[in-house]
Amino acid sequence: MESKYNLKSPAVKRLMKEAAELRDPTEHYHAQPLEDNLFEWHFTVRGPPDSDFDGGVYHGRIVLPPEYPMKPPSIILLTPNGRFEVGKKICLSISGHHPETWQPSWSIRTALIAIIGFMPTKGEGAIGSLDYTPEERRALAKKSQDFSCEACGCSMRSALLPMSPGSASRPEDRADKERAQQISFKAESSSSARASVNNAAESSPSTAQQSEASTSGGSDSKEPTATEQVEQSSPAASEASSSPAAPPSRPLSPRQRRAQQQTQQPPRRAAFPASPVAAGAAPNAPADASHTGSAVLIVLLTLALAALIFRRIYLTNEYRFHYEL
Repeated sequence: MESKYNLKSPAVKRLMKEAAELRDPTEHYHAQPLEDNLFEWHFTVRGPPDSDFDGGVYHGRIVLPPEYPMKPPSIILLTPNGRFEVGKKICLSISGHHPETWQPSWSIRTALIAIIGFMPTKGEGAIGSLDYTPEERRALAKKSQDFSCEACGCSMRSALLPMSPGSASRPEDRADKERAQQISFKAESSSSARASVNNAAESSPSTAQQSEASTSGGSDSKEPTATEQVEQSSPAASEASSSPAAPPSRPLSPRQRRAQQQTQQPPRRAAFPASPVAAGAAPNAPADASHTGSAVLIVLLTLALAALIFRRIYLTNEYRFHYEL
């Protein structure tokens, strides 16, 4: 396989390194590329203990892009499991559905640990996810050990090492588990966003009603409007004019003073009224200009014609003079 690929390619270097690290199967996962394609891997993972997938062994494919590790892989499950659809790319923040969340430090081992960790979670409408009942998932977990892959010839009964009670996790597994904690189904964020939108939509009518009630209540307690102030100030002004010596009962507010001044001031008139002569002269100005231009053109044509006639007479007289000589 080494002679088939460019060993200077970053993707080839990375995949060959990961293939060497994952060559030996473990109790929980195993993955290796196909013999004729370095960019397609087949993996096997064990169902997480103390869950509906306990005792199940699940097989799938990982299709890597040529830009790996700068772009994420696509993950496809081949064994019926009740959590992921079979033969469809699942939607993880580590998968090809969301390249914006992919990190080059993540590896195939990280993806396998993430799949194991998220199998017991709810699908919540994510792409390629399912929400089977616990009974159906347990039944599929028992049947999963009879699965055998036709592409790689892997049998689920011998794909992984048998579970041992005192097995300790390796250091690289612990590091990848910490990275896998950063991975989440996009459905979780989208569902929380949808729930927040729904909650906001449900609370918006009550908030609007509360704001309307507070506005109406506040308007009752606020000062009177300008019209009310005018109505209130007009009787006060008439009383003040009838009895100027009587002092006011209480001082007026600045808003009431402005309203009172507006009622006492006469309506303003236009400072420069438009004269009908000026108004009528503006539309006729283009017509007068056109008449003047026509008159000038007629005068010029008349002068030109007169000049031609005089020249004609002059040439005729000159010809007669020479003829007589």
